[in-house]
Amino acid sequence: MIKVSVYYPNTDGGRFDFDYWTSSHIPLVQARLGCSSTEASKGISDANPNDPPIYVATADLYFDTVEAVHEGFKAHGREIFADLPNYTDIKPQFIITEVLD
Repeated sequence: MIKVSVYYPNTDGGRFDFDYWTSSHIPLVQARLGCSSTEASKGISDANPNDPPIYVATADLYFDTVEAVHEGFKAHGREIFADLPNYTDIKPQFIITEVLD
């Protein structure tokens, strides 16, 4: 199984609309990319509960193959990235990994 993790760094003055993200953007991503499943998370704190989270939000997208990831982004990446300003002004960071267990 392949996982695409998306991290939104917690930046001073960064804007993030969780309602839009979970009700519109995540379903758009799942529909266009054909993810087998998705997880969306909201940052609460750092390891020290008094410190803000490093990431304001994270998302995990699951796929059967890395080829499916790349083909999905080739076909629909522009549409997906064009939707970003609707919920955030934070530049996301990505990592593609293979789930080992």
